Amino acid sequence: MADRIATVTRNTNESEITLTVNLDGTGMGSYDTPIPFLNHMLDQIARHGLINLDVKAKGDTDVDDHHTVEDMGITLGMAIIEAIGDKKGIARYGHAYVPLDEALSRVVMDFSGRPGLIMNADFVRNKVGDFDLDLTREFFQGFVNHALITLHIDNLRGSNAHHQVETIFKAFGRAFRMAVASDERMTGILPSTKGTL
Repeated sequence: MADRIATVTRNTNESEITLTVNLDGTGMGSYDTPIPFLNHMLDQIARHGLINLDVKAKGDTDVDDHHTVEDMGITLGMAIIEAIGDKKGIARYGHAYVPLDEALSRVVMDFSGRPGLIMNADFVRNKVGDFDLDLTREFFQGFVNHALITLHIDNLRGSNAHHQVETIFKAFGRAFRMAVASDERMTGILPSTKGTL
């Protein structure tokens, strides 16, 4: 199987991001962004998704974190779609339930070629530290728009906002790991009766 690695650089007037992803990694990464909580969440995706992820980013965080977080989702989506290639041989679907103490989240995804986000998460607070939790949706919306996946995210319960959002990112990583896994029985086969994804 060919290496599933991609590097994408995306520069706008609001952010500058360079991101390298290896879909067949070991969960290691480096995260150089101006948003510590975003670094923490990217690490959850890499570790639980068993991908290697290296990120360098700067943005107009003097305005707020919105542009940098959204653009990170976009850039990650662009890198994933490049790394995954023609999608032949992948499982296509992934799902995971992840708990963290009292919190529990479920993530289900489909590399369908059709972007769609359904997200239900009633966070008990608006922020974790300085991080605005509204940006969680913006990150995933940017991701699905450019990775071309259908993504369902449900935080099922939780009374600690940090735990709620962390279970979402961990479950995303686990579901992603399942969806992009290669199956020798599917070598050269596209997992679709349509013949296209």
